[in-house]
Formats: sequence, C-alpha cells, structure tokens
Amino acid sequence: MTIASPTGTAAAVVRNLLIALAFVAAATPAQARAAAAAVAETEARNEAIVREAFEGWASQEGNVFDLLSPDIRWTIRGSGPVADTYNGIEDFVQRGSTPLVSRLASPLMPDVRHIWSVGDRVVIRFDASAVTTSGAPYDNQFVWIFRMEEGLVVEAEAFLDLVAYQEVVDNNEPREQ
Repeated sequence: MTIASPTGTAAAVVRNLLIALAFVAAATPAQARAAAAAVAETEARNEAIVREAFEGWASQEGNVFDLLSPDIRWTIRGSGPVADTYNGIEDFVQRGSTPLVSRLASPLMPDVRHIWSVGDRVVIRFDASAVTTSGAPYDNQFVWIFRMEEGLVVEAEAFLDLVAYQEVVDNNEPREQ
C-alpha cells in the first residue's frame, strides 16, 4: 500500500499529530495527562472565543472579524473571482468581503449550526442571510476553519457557495458609502 504524502495544512496537522504521539509515547502517565489537559483547555478556550464572537455578530453587538490577526492569511476555496488567498486583514476586507457586503442592504446574519475545536483549529459551520441592495434575498452556507494563536485567528479557510456570492456582486449596485 502506498500512502500519498500530505501537503500544506494537512502536512502540518499530520506532523503535529506525529510529534504529539511521540511525546505521549515517551511521557510518563502524569505528563501525558497534563498534556491532554492542556490541549483540552486550549480547545475549550478557542471554541468559547469563537462562539462568543459569532453570538455577538448574530446579535449585532460584535464583529467576528475582531478575532482576526492583522497579519491573517485568509483563503477562500473554490473557483471564481473571489477564490484566492488574502494576506492581511486589509487585503481580505477590501478584496474578499467588501465586494459582497457593500451590495447588501441588511447585515449578513449568521445562524451557527455547529462549532468544533480540535487542537489550535476551530471549525464553524453556519448559514447566513441578508437582503441585497436590489431587495433580493441572499442566502449562503459556510464552513470556516480557523487556526488560532493566543485568542486570534492567524489563518482561515472559507468554503461557501461562490456562485451565490458572485451573483450578488454581479447583479446589485454597491451602497453609497
């Protein structure tokens, strides 16, 4: 049997798991319990931070983008004009977010379906809806994968219906700023 070599983010996850397994194998039972407790604490803290940010977004009392590191690397997966990797918060907001948000007459409202936290990763599955500047509904489904460091998102991957995104951009005038 041949196993393909993982690349990119998958390689990092596999490498981290192998390192963790090697550490646990060499650790005493007390050290292994302490390491597991530290990972569980990190997972719980990261999940709570992200959950609170999404609750603030949904109640319009916060902004999930406040969690983003200024140097974030945000990748929108798929094909289409917006599918790209954005370096830094300004790049992401200008090229990835503003083309859509400027064509919405109402705030994009998230409806979180589930949040999972594993190690330094938090996965958020949510739906979101708004009304466009032409009065049409905009509905989309999202999966965002965050890599967290010290309470901030340093890397993000976004999966969404890019056809629906692009239809809003192509068929609606931006709001006047």
